[in-house]
Amino acid sequence: MKVAVIGGGPGGLYAAALLKRLDPAREITLWERNAPDDTFGFGVVLSDETLGGIEHADPVVYEALQRDFVRWDDIDIVHRGTTHRSGGHGFAALGRRRLLQILHERCRSLGVDIRFRTEAPHPDELSAQYDLVIAADGVHSTTRETYAHVFNPQVTAHRCRYIWLGADFPFDAFRFEIAETEHGVMQLHGYPYAADSSTVIIEMREEVWRAAGLDDVTPNESIERCAKIFSDALRGRPLHSNNSTWTTFRTVVNDHWSHNNVVLLGDAAHTAHFSIGSGTKLAVEDALALAACLEEQPDVARALAAYEDERRPVVASTQRAARASLEWFENLRLHLGQPPRQFAFNLLTRSRRVTHDNLRLRDEHFTEAVEREFGCPPGTPPMFTPFRLRGLTLRNRVVVSPMDMYCATDGVPGDFHLVHLGARALGGAGLVMTEMVCVSAEGRITPGCAGLYTGRQAEAWRRVTDFVHAQAPGTAIGVQLGHSGRKGSTRLMWEGMDEPLPEGNWPLVAASPLPYKPGSQLPRQLSRAQLTDIREQFTAAAWRAARAGFDLLELHCAHGYLLSGFLSPLTNRRSDAYGGSLHKRLRFPLEVFDAVRAVWPAERPMTVRISATDWAEGGTSAEDAVGIARAFAAHGADAIDVSTGQVVAEERPEFGRSYQTPFADRIRHEAGMPVIAVGAISSWDDVNSLILAGRTDLCALARPHLYDPHWTLHAAAEQGYDGPGVRWPAPYRAGSRPPQTGRTDAPKPRLTLDR
Repeated sequence: MKVAVIGGGPGGLYAAALLKRLDPAREITLWERNAPDDTFGFGVVLSDETLGGIEHADPVVYEALQRDFVRWDDIDIVHRGTTHRSGGHGFAALGRRRLLQILHERCRSLGVDIRFRTEAPHPDELSAQYDLVIAADGVHSTTRETYAHVFNPQVTAHRCRYIWLGADFPFDAFRFEIAETEHGVMQLHGYPYAADSSTVIIEMREEVWRAAGLDDVTPNESIERCAKIFSDALRGRPLHSNNSTWTTFRTVVNDHWSHNNVVLLGDAAHTAHFSIGSGTKLAVEDALALAACLEEQPDVARALAAYEDERRPVVASTQRAARASLEWFENLRLHLGQPPRQFAFNLLTRSRRVTHDNLRLRDEHFTEAVEREFGCPPGTPPMFTPFRLRGLTLRNRVVVSPMDMYCATDGVPGDFHLVHLGARALGGAGLVMTEMVCVSAEGRITPGCAGLYTGRQAEAWRRVTDFVHAQAPGTAIGVQLGHSGRKGSTRLMWEGMDEPLPEGNWPLVAASPLPYKPGSQLPRQLSRAQLTDIREQFTAAAWRAARAGFDLLELHCAHGYLLSGFLSPLTNRRSDAYGGSLHKRLRFPLEVFDAVRAVWPAERPMTVRISATDWAEGGTSAEDAVGIARAFAAHGADAIDVSTGQVVAEERPEFGRSYQTPFADRIRHEAGMPVIAVGAISSWDDVNSLILAGRTDLCALARPHLYDPHWTLHAAAEQGYDGPGVRWPAPYRAGSRPPQTGRTDAPKPRLTLDR
């Protein structure tokens, strides 16, 4: 096999070395346009996981790395003159130049032909002459651009400027330091990589960089200014450049990673923000996987397909974590007012890869100090601390999220709703929410949706609330009121979600006459008189909800239903007083809120669910979402339930664990009001992490409660908690310990004999 490698970074070099080691007969040529000693940046951090893969695949490289690694365990967070240290993290780093030297030596010893100071031939030429072409030519990959029509790259530039620098002393921990200057917030990321050297990255938002004049001075002058700003962290020493320039980070994503016999590797295929230290790690792991797939598969085509199948989920997960970390630093100013320890905890858990439970294992004393500062009683996980909304005190921070069941008859909830909601109330959550309860027959999503537009429906709901209050004391039950708008008159979810009914359709109304998707029914634009009628329907439903005994009412202004349709510029094309600017788009939802609030008991809280983004170009922006939250708060909303999307069919959500939480976090801090976070929050560890970091006040979980109605009780048992934040119903107490799953008393071996 003849292999061409474009690019002499760690990924390309390591791929060449591995392929040659696995089969010395391979003819491998690597092109690197720079000289052997040319490198950008300073230190490289590798994880124990990556090192384990290197040790298994090439002990020679592993041993060489081991001799040069600097290791440390601590992270220091310096904020407003206070330093908090968290231990147990385990880092290993070495100089980038030394890493390249080790890989150069290994390639030469194996017989790889490395051609420095040489531009690689055109990818078409290489593809014709070689059996495999590995494009490891970096974030600005020429190969990727050559075949852009196949790879379909998406390159996203972000909001911060940063610069890689060096210092001539070793930090004794990974250091994050925040500087609040007259121009704005700046941050330093620093870590040691040799006995006498550290990497220092200075980062700030673009507008801060410009306000500080760093765009209008020479590189040396800007570096000197940064050294003065962070003089305490640098011990008064200078910063050093290595062809360093200010740049913006770009996230690279490709729809495909290979084209015929050409394959992308490392930054050419994907990038992950430096704040989680994954660029070199991903490239090295790519090389390991590619080499393994070439050994395991019968031909190049199947090997490249297997390589992409194996690596894509791992890379996507890392990119999600990196994006969360990147955005946390972009929006750092939101968190500056937090108590110092909570700020440090928030920073440490920003990517969601380090969690409350994980951090407790690493540094129990630090985590307990954060909990004490937050107000957790001894032995109480954050999720089991109480929270007050108006006259309602929730005993814990867990909410059973609204979930449409599509099991009502003529809008009347039946035995299914009693068992469904009753079981989840017995399961220990602080608040159980109904599905979206419709305010009229025409406002239903499907024929199976529940309502509150008749007295019979209200009586049926009273049966549910009475059960919850009598049998699950301490659990509150809330009702979510809504109107389907243009997304109504559709089939039950399992018969075809959002698909029109084959017969028996009812007419639809909406902010504007726009169908939800091709093939959907065309709604009529609501007239002023119809708006008044619908407002009265909400008011009547709220009055019935109060009489039915609900503890909390939520107004559904999300997911493209009627009120959401007024809020989004993609679904509101009106030219009257109810369309146009955000102020005008808010007018009708606020009119409905005010009317409902007027009849809803003053001591009972009201929340509003919104879609904080439409996940579509031209839709609701993050700034809009904050403005919407502020408007509802000004009218008396007690909390905002922050969801996203489902407004337009052409949305492109960025799914991932806790993926909607950053929107809740921003609203909480910018609008200054309580929020409920929702969206792929699946573990009690996530709930504890989000609550303790101050990113949300309550966490709403849907699918976990479908899987386990007693999710909250089990979360308490698994954490060894038995306090006032959750109570097992008396008939269930015997089940409060996990049952044994098999024999555990078998004798253990006492001797190990050599054979």
